Parts: sequence; C-alpha cells; structure tokens
Amino acid sequence: MTELTQKKIFYLWTPLAATWLMMSMEGPFLAAVIARLADPKANLAAFGIAFSFALIVEAPIIMIFSASTALVTGRTSYYRLRNFTYTLNAAITVIMLIVLWPPVFRFIAEGLIGLSPDIARLTHITTALMLPWPAAIGYRRFYQGLLVRSGRTRLVAYGTVVRLATMAAVATTLYASGRVPGACVGTAALASGVVLEAIASRFMAHRTARHLRELEEESPPSYRDIAHFYYPLALTSVLTLGVHPMVTFFIGQSRFALESLAVLPVVNSFGFIFRCFGISFQEIGVALMGVRNSGLPALRRFAVRLSVGTSAAYALVVLTPLAGLWFSDVSGLSDELTAFALGPARIILLLPALEVLLSLQRSLLVNVRRTAPITWATAVEVMGILLVLAAAIRGFDAVGATAAACGYLVGKLAHNLVLIRPCLGALDRTGEAQNFKPPAGPAV
Repeated sequence: MTELTQKKIFYLWTPLAATWLMMSMEGPFLAAVIARLADPKANLAAFGIAFSFALIVEAPIIMIFSASTALVTGRTSYYRLRNFTYTLNAAITVIMLIVLWPPVFRFIAEGLIGLSPDIARLTHITTALMLPWPAAIGYRRFYQGLLVRSGRTRLVAYGTVVRLATMAAVATTLYASGRVPGACVGTAALASGVVLEAIASRFMAHRTARHLRELEEESPPSYRDIAHFYYPLALTSVLTLGVHPMVTFFIGQSRFALESLAVLPVVNSFGFIFRCFGISFQEIGVALMGVRNSGLPALRRFAVRLSVGTSAAYALVVLTPLAGLWFSDVSGLSDELTAFALGPARIILLLPALEVLLSLQRSLLVNVRRTAPITWATAVEVMGILLVLAAAIRGFDAVGATAAACGYLVGKLAHNLVLIRPCLGALDRTGEAQNFKPPAGPAV
C-alpha cells in the first residue's frame, strides 16, 4: 500500500470540499433573494422553519453516504445497501406527508412554535414544496458514496454544479416573476436543485455501480449487519438535525422572536460556508483511514492545518467590518437585522475548527465499526444545546438568536470532548471490524 501523503489527501478532499462549499452558498444566495422580496422578515422566518422541518425528516437517510463509502465492496453489498436505502427513502417520505397533514402542521406551527396563523399558512406552503427533498437526498448520497469509495470525488463536485445551476435558475425565474412569496421561492429552488443532482449522481455513478455488480465478496454484510452498523449513524443524524426544530421552538418563546427567526438562517448559512470544509473531511477520513488506522497520522496532520485555517478565515470576516458588508450588502439584511446578526455570528467563531476535529474523530470510529459512541456524543451535544437555550431564554430572558449561538458552541465542544475516550479506545482496536472486513480505501 502506497504511503498516504498530504498531497494525496488534498487531491481527494478538494472536490468534496468544493462540493460542500458550493452547497454552502445555497443558503446565503436564497436568503439574499428572499430579503429583497416583499415582507422579508416573515418570509425569512418561514423559510428557516420549513428548512428545519425538511432537515429533521431527511436526518435518518443522510448518513447513507458514509455507509455506502464504508460497506459496498461488491455485488451483494451493493444490492443490499441499495434496497436498504430505497426502503428508508419510502419511510421518510411518508413521515414528510404526515408532517404536512394540516391538523398536524397547525399543531406544530401554531401550538408548539407559536407562529401566527398567517405565518403558519405561509410556512405550510413553503414546507410542502420540500416534499421530494428527503428521498432525493438519500438517493444521491448512496451513489455519491460509491463515487468517493472508487476515488472519483470530482464527479461528486460536478453533481453539485448541476444542483446549484438548477437552484439558481429556478430562484432567478421565480424572483423575476414577482408573484411568488420569497419563502416559496427558496424552497422550490432547493427542491428542484437536489432532485436534478440526484439524477445526475445516478448517471455519473453508472460505471462504478456496474463494476461493483461484477465483483463477488467473501463475506458481504447481511441486512442485519447493515442495520446494526447504520442505526447509530441514523440516530446521530436525527439528533443532530432534529435539534433545529427544537431550537426554533425555544426561539419562538424568546425576546425578539421574529427577528431571531429571521437572522438565524442567515447566520447559520454563513457559518456553514466555513464549517463545510470540516464536514467534507469525514468521508475522506473514512475512505483513507485504512487497515489498522494506518492513515491516521497523515489525516491528523491535515486536520490540524484545516481546523486552524477555517476558524482563522471565519474570524477575519466576523471580527472586522467585512461582517457588516456580508450581512448588509450581500445578504440584503436591513441595518436593524444586520446589527442583530453580528453577535450570534461572533459567538460561533470556533465552530469551523471543532467541525474538523469532529470529522476526524468520527472517521476513526466508523473505520473500526464503533458507531455507537458517535450517537451518544451527539446526544450530549443536543442536550447541551437545549440546556443552554432553556437556561438563557427561560432563566435570563436572553435574545433568541444569541442564546442559540451559545448553545451551538457549548454543544459542539461537549461533543468533541465526549468522543476523546472512544477514539483512544479505537486506536487499541487497530482497525478491526466487528462484522465485516475494513474498507481497503479508494482506488486512485
């Protein structure tokens, strides 16, 4: 096996980083469009809430990327994980339909979050446009995992270009019409983009899938093995993404609730631009960690540089006048909302660096098939966020957006700390799998 160099990691990681970077621009772009249409405060709030609903519904399927990268080694595992993915896609689509059922949606939007009837109706229409989103996410992430495993990471980036081009075309067309509420413009563009990306990913993975279907395996995972491996990852995503609706609930009960709901999607999407570099590192870590964690030293050196660079770049913006330029001129927020966004944006300054560390920790645990600690650590993060929100809003009457930013920072730090001990234990396991052979890494 050839030595894992920083150049090789960079070569494989860059297309995925570019993919996530391009996706990270969706939020700021759509927020800027919505902010320039009628009634921006209400529409930004409705868009953020609808997006939170879509995130929690898609949560069980999003980690299929890691499963596909780690588990598919031949014909049998390909078909079994594909069937597993399709079944899960059907289930989350049914869940989305239940959420959209008017009595259920009114109970959540008006009864739990506390939205006014007008904003609740706008949010319902906005959320309905996201119906195809969760299943399309699962479909494309299954095939993207195959591409990453085979070392064809550039094709993942090409799929994202299709997504962004579609999203921009739909958003621009609806914006020019002037007849569609801003929140609906945003979700229609998002849903259209991800559906086209899913179709493109299937076509681009055709050669890889055909090659895998021709390979025989000595000990392919059973459906039970797949479920045992995937359940903690799915629960991790549910906890991670499920926190967004809960944060929305707390913010709805806080001071300056509507302003907080309006700026938080803008702040989060801006922070995601820098966090996405760390998030994209996880799949590369899974693919390159290797037998007996042989790739860990090189991956760790790369992660240290990446964590310092991302948080430093974020600080360069949020701690200088560039922050006002971004939120006001680029994002299109009013002077009032721009001032409102600066505090939360500065609080989460360390999140990009913590995200890189988290991806390295998770990739090590996935490589040795110890996914359960990831779930427990995520639960700790979620509890940390909710406890900080409850204390700040209920105890200290804090502004919602500020309380949310503090919760995100404390929760992520707790997540990293909890994973330290399992990761040290994973080093002693020398990369041994519990049920299947460890992945051999991508062919490059």
